[in-house]
Amino acid sequence: MLNFYLNACGITCALGDGPEQVRARLYAGQSGVAPTARWSAGRELPLGEVRGELPSVAHLPPHQRSRNNALALAALAQIRPALDAAIARYGADRIGVVIGTSTSGIGETEQAVGRFASDGSLPDGFHYRVQEMGSPAEMLAQQLGLGGPAYVHSSACSSSAKALASAARLIRMGLCDAVLTGGVDSLCAFTVAGFAALESVSAVQCNPMSANRKGINIGEGAALFLMSADADSAVPVRLMGWGESSDGHHMSAPDPTGAGARLAMEQALQRAGVAAADVDYINMHGTATPQNDAMESRVIEALFGLETPVSSTKPFTGHTLGAAAAIEAALCWLAMQDDNREGRLPPHLWDGERDAALPALNLAPPGAALGRPLRRILSSSFAFGGSNAALLLGRDA
Repeated sequence: MLNFYLNACGITCALGDGPEQVRARLYAGQSGVAPTARWSAGRELPLGEVRGELPSVAHLPPHQRSRNNALALAALAQIRPALDAAIARYGADRIGVVIGTSTSGIGETEQAVGRFASDGSLPDGFHYRVQEMGSPAEMLAQQLGLGGPAYVHSSACSSSAKALASAARLIRMGLCDAVLTGGVDSLCAFTVAGFAALESVSAVQCNPMSANRKGINIGEGAALFLMSADADSAVPVRLMGWGESSDGHHMSAPDPTGAGARLAMEQALQRAGVAAADVDYINMHGTATPQNDAMESRVIEALFGLETPVSSTKPFTGHTLGAAAAIEAALCWLAMQDDNREGRLPPHLWDGERDAALPALNLAPPGAALGRPLRRILSSSFAFGGSNAALLLGRDA
């Protein structure tokens, strides 16, 4: 039986750049979400913006010069030595790239259209191909000289969970020995305006599971993993299972029964050979929208009961859309490292006002810990159009 080890992890998001900074702020309860008007036409909204300097994209072809690809390069730089070692071990043609995204270079097209509207000309060097969804996978493969399959999943908020599942399938089918996989998404006015039009954007920090929840904070970031069938790291965290379903209930609203969400979770448990009672912690999709939180909390109660610790980490990072599942998997990966022997849990930031209509889940407060290392973690993602995905991460030692 093959294992799918996540041997290296690079992450950049509103919490910071790199595992150490992200982990420190997560466990300190320091949200990276802050008010800005940069992407909302003069209206300040709390967003999960990456504020540090990003790598230059000047060396890339014009159609790859995007903020999205700069975020991907920032995460790649953190694990580049592991990629170079994998190339030396397996050969460039045996390594694939599977990424989840939903924005790609749409932000650059917005700027170009704005320039055209003001003076009738497009910016020098602008190429319409910058907004192609496949751009981050193409760029990463070219930068690393990889010859394996390279493609993108774009299924909104489940994109990067499906990317990790696809990476495992490439290895299982024998098409790759290793895969660079994860997700990246960048803030842009298009997505902020779109969610605002749906009345899903909160004017304050998002408040998942609260009676006072008012919607999401959009964010950006990237998380990349090097996946292989070999354990090449001191702490072998692996993708034990995954589940995917499509309920097609509504274009933007989840099925209130949670049937598709539950199916994805059950598939992940079954594929991993893990009982629900053996899951130590659940990273909720937890968007802080009324319908998502209601549906998800009821599914968790039905499958796992009310004792399993849960939290939503979106108040820390914002909802990073196509990158959300990868970034949240990275937070789970960090929680399973050896420096967390006491099993500290990613905390649930909220106002503490429970919604009496929802199950009383065991929401992990700041400082919560199991008192032992985390062994099994489930992370769920639910997207527009009824695309549901769940990942089951585990370590055995």
